[in-house]
Amino acid sequence: MARKNAYWLPPTDHFALLPEISGSEFNGVGEPVVRKARQIFWLRKTAGHPFGRLQDAVVARYNSVPALYEVFAKADRGPKPRSAPAPIKAEKPAAEWTRLVREFALANEADQVGIASSDSAWFYEGHEADLPFVIVFSLSMDYGMLSQQPSTFENPIAQVEVANQYNRGARVVARTADWLLERGFRARMHAGPWVHGLSLVPAAIAAGFGELGKHGSLINRVHGSSFRLAAVETDMPLVASEPDHFGADDFCTRCQVCTDACPPGAIHNEKGLVRGVEKWWVDFEKCIPYFNETFGCAICLAVCPWSKPGRASSLAEKWSIRARSRPQKDGEEANADLGKRP
Repeated sequence: MARKNAYWLPPTDHFALLPEISGSEFNGVGEPVVRKARQIFWLRKTAGHPFGRLQDAVVARYNSVPALYEVFAKADRGPKPRSAPAPIKAEKPAAEWTRLVREFALANEADQVGIASSDSAWFYEGHEADLPFVIVFSLSMDYGMLSQQPSTFENPIAQVEVANQYNRGARVVARTADWLLERGFRARMHAGPWVHGLSLVPAAIAAGFGELGKHGSLINRVHGSSFRLAAVETDMPLVASEPDHFGADDFCTRCQVCTDACPPGAIHNEKGLVRGVEKWWVDFEKCIPYFNETFGCAICLAVCPWSKPGRASSLAEKWSIRARSRPQKDGEEANADLGKRP
């Protein structure tokens, strides 16, 4: 899976699909002022969108693989929730509702449940937060399947697993939304990859799912980077979870595994200014053609030292202690941990 020598270069026909504006510019890379993100991909309607032709090409290539088309076309993505909330809201304390919704979701295929007080900044331009809470769900992926990277037309097993977990997330979301509606509360569903205006990563960070990694995805203290997200917005009174900081960000500053493994060189070793915030970011122009070529690349998630089964919990414990104690020499502990990477 690791990159060797020169970076991978995209096919020439890819460039004909690109708009005049770059993905980095569209995403606000280098902008000093805080603003909402613009949804660049996974739109329901692509007509007139700068990156619509590119998204259409990615989806068409994905659907050209029978195994990938089948996993979405014939998958169980859950029941269709009732059309409106019950006329009378059931009454319980917020803490009790929080316990009950967690129990329900965990009994209906979710691996982790977190609650966040909604923030308009998490929603893409043109969308707003009009419900007070976001219930976030994690869906862990099979590491053995995920690690079979990169996917090819003949062997798309890694992306079949990604699609399976998106489908599982859709089922969790649909069942939970119907459960909320039945009790008289509103519910708006966000199931990947089509997430209806909500950026799931910042919501998941607030809901206690972990920290943003150098590869642009979350690092969780249990699943590492080997999981997917789904969410439901609601007006049910709930108790928000606490964010979970355990040293993953510090680890990433010293780790170069995903940077070295990324074939097109889309991952940076330093944070950058994105819409007024210093954060990890991935170069869209470099990432997306390889993403398209490999039907949804996830090499960076597979090689992440946190993703190997059994590693995340021990790394989180170790780096949590490190964050509270005197810092080691730069790279000392990270190098020891990387020596055990998959």
